[in-house]
Amino acid sequence: MTHRLSRIPRSDALDNRERILEAARALFATEGLNVPLREVARRADVGPATLYRHFPTKEILATEAFADQMATCQRVVDEGLADQDPWRGFRSVIEKICELHSHDRGFTAAFVSAFPKAVDFTTSRDSALKAIADLASRAKAAGKLRPDFVIDDLILMLMANNGIQAASPAAQVAASRRFAALVIQAFQAVPERVSLPPVGRLALVSPGMILSD
Repeated sequence: MTHRLSRIPRSDALDNRERILEAARALFATEGLNVPLREVARRADVGPATLYRHFPTKEILATEAFADQMATCQRVVDEGLADQDPWRGFRSVIEKICELHSHDRGFTAAFVSAFPKAVDFTTSRDSALKAIADLASRAKAAGKLRPDFVIDDLILMLMANNGIQAASPAAQVAASRRFAALVIQAFQAVPERVSLPPVGRLALVSPGMILSD
């Protein structure tokens, strides 16, 4: 009985783990993956030793912190695959993934990085990319997606989307939606002229530099 009880995590240890994850999610979202682990420990109000006891590497911490985002990403891809119109499904994936990534810089950085020590994350990421590649092949066969599209174009899109600097979280999402609309037109075999979503206020653009019709 004593041996069995010793294997059950204590409530304070579970509390420390959750505080570390909460701090990591907040810092990764705003600062990206370059944030030092000591800053995560400071934000969580735990010592570095406690952090490393729960998460020996930043890759392992990121995998746990981004579990919900990865599950959402897979759900978005699955919904796109289920659409009987592959081009509509592909467009939906682009729109939703851009918006998902616009909320969290750290998730984008993790998604496009190689995490050899985070097997679960890498496996989930590769599964999502393979599914998108399958959807892209169907959209090409339907004559809607340009034939020279490759999956690395999606990675380029995510990197560019991650570079958007807006004045507020709402403006960040608005700018990402407009960017997604532009990307979809670029990916289309025969681009259609459609109205673009409004752009949010960008952090690096002064009011006098914004162009309007």
